[in-house]
Amino acid sequence: MKNLIANFPQHISEAVATLKATQFKPNSQPILNVVITGLGGSGIGGTIVAELAAPHCNVPICVNKNYSLPGFVNQNTLLIACSYSGNTEETLTATKLAISKGAQVACISSGGELQQIATEKGFNILSMTGGNPPRSMFAYSFAYLCYILDFYNVASFNVIDNLESAVQLLSSECDSLKQEAEVLAKKLTDKTAILYAVSGGVGVASRWRQQLNENAKMLAWEAEIPEMNHNELVGWEGGNSSFAALYLRHHTDFDRNQKRIEINKNIISEKTDTVLEVWSKGESAIERSLYLIHLGDWVSYYLSEINAVDIMDIKSIDLLKAELSKLPQ
Repeated sequence: MKNLIANFPQHISEAVATLKATQFKPNSQPILNVVITGLGGSGIGGTIVAELAAPHCNVPICVNKNYSLPGFVNQNTLLIACSYSGNTEETLTATKLAISKGAQVACISSGGELQQIATEKGFNILSMTGGNPPRSMFAYSFAYLCYILDFYNVASFNVIDNLESAVQLLSSECDSLKQEAEVLAKKLTDKTAILYAVSGGVGVASRWRQQLNENAKMLAWEAEIPEMNHNELVGWEGGNSSFAALYLRHHTDFDRNQKRIEINKNIISEKTDTVLEVWSKGESAIERSLYLIHLGDWVSYYLSEINAVDIMDIKSIDLLKAELSKLPQ
């Protein structure tokens, strides 16, 4: 996993090379809404990209993490199915339902049944090398999702330029990223991390939580500002030093939310001595998001070392899948 995390900028470059060689077929009907369906390491890219697209997309984008689909799905829906293995049962069920409703489908996968369906139906598909943990292939799904939304004129991302700039940024910041991550990991040791981000960036906080869950075998949760100011902030009355508040920040966040964070920090610091913040770097929203994501991946790696756990082990998920496989579908 360490090498996979270290190769994150290279993964972005490889995804860009794939995109430059891609020739998609245009949509057959006007696109009036978009549904991105996927879960876990395959699905988090949809959550983050939908947030990045929200300020300037011209149709609604819905992120779906279920077997079912919203009732509005029809021939004017672009359904983007994301499953690294190509065999995620929830994603396959939702994709087949979308096909039955006449939706226009694009797929992101490394193989499996999803790729087989895409090939047989002639759907647009973007592929990547298989055999790795889905969470380690985030760069590909993120880049591919940005491209698909751009191609179908749902949202303009200036994809290639922004991704290439992100590669330069992450490569130049390689050593400082790891140093900052190691310091953060030590401060989060033996803590339950609570990850806070401003509206529009909570997907990145979700990625941090997922990486702490799977890589470091730690419980964590994320919450959104300003929403958490109306509920969870009061919950800190029951807080203590076993919890750590970590703010993921951008200099571009709305000024009133910046002020909220400073007030929040003062309130929460009365309940725990671990109140942390990290600031993104980069000129574009894509660069800033990828910077924080890469930082979080390194934090989860160092915590896996501190916790002396097997970073690759997901036996709980494997057990769940094994039990589900015994049930008829």
